[in-house]
Amino acid sequence: MPRAEALPLPAPSLTAVLFGLSGCLVDFGARVRQPGATPTDLAQPTPGALESLQRLQHLDIPCAWLDELPPAVSHSLAASLPAFIKAPQLPATNQPWPAPHACWQSLMALDVQQLDGCVLVSSEPKLLQSGLNAGLWTIGLASCGSLCGLAPAEWQALSQQEREAKRAKATVQLFGLGVHSVIDHLGELDTCLADISLRRLKGEKP
Repeated sequence: MPRAEALPLPAPSLTAVLFGLSGCLVDFGARVRQPGATPTDLAQPTPGALESLQRLQHLDIPCAWLDELPPAVSHSLAASLPAFIKAPQLPATNQPWPAPHACWQSLMALDVQQLDGCVLVSSEPKLLQSGLNAGLWTIGLASCGSLCGLAPAEWQALSQQEREAKRAKATVQLFGLGVHSVIDHLGELDTCLADISLRRLKGEKP
């Protein structure tokens, strides 16, 4: 009688996902700090942002966004995001990034009971370093955010070779920080989160 093949164990579910706001969920090129920038003009969700949030909501994984911008600016940027993703509930910490406190505060506000399985997604090096210091899994975004600093139309106007060069330079910088994964934008997030779940199943720690 042939032996039945063992079914693979399910990958452990994630505990919580934190996102950078500018340059991650909205404001593709993290341009809000540039002179003359208007937050309401930059509040457009980045590619894959809304779909990623809907997927996490379906899986009942709590989410929050982080930013060091003044509250009025950050809340204007976040106006297009669904209510499912939580805004910071506490005043800005007096330990700015890359200190880990802002990540811990957000997880506490989500009533998360453990660091195990918590992930931070961002394009901002200082925030990613904060996530690393907090003991989180980290995912860097290469094509959006301040490392490339281009609006979506500007990014698309580049030649394929120019995009690859900018993407490669940003990827090297992000991996140089020690992040666990690098993707282009949030359209690739689901596959990356699944990979992190499998790495956790194999016993890997952040």
